[in-house]
Amino acid sequence: MPNIKKNRKKKNPANNEEKKRKQTPSWLVDFRYGRSLSVDFFRKNAWFFMVFVVAMLSLIGLRYKNKTKMMEIKKLNIELKQAESSKLQEKAAYMSLIRESEMKRLVEDKGLGLQFQEQPPYEVDME
Repeated sequence: MPNIKKNRKKKNPANNEEKKRKQTPSWLVDFRYGRSLSVDFFRKNAWFFMVFVVAMLSLIGLRYKNKTKMMEIKKLNIELKQAESSKLQEKAAYMSLIRESEMKRLVEDKGLGLQFQEQPPYEVDME
């Protein structure tokens, strides 16, 4: 058999690294090695960071305001239920006072000498 040498390319590690770099986006490589987070990056994007911080602070403030208002609404709902309950109690007490028998008893206790009419009032027709 003849001695045939195959032309094999030797693997060059630097060549493989260049191919990988070409495949990945440059901003990803820069971010990976920490090059994109330099002082220049923050200077260029300072307006964006300021807008972002202000937006986040305003959202936090709105959330806090919303929570405090919801707590106040719950407290007022509880107070409303208690007021409705006391209103019903007062109405029941009032209704017991205006009953005829209760009124008769009060008139007798006070000694006013008033009497309830048993008959309805008469109507007089003048022709």
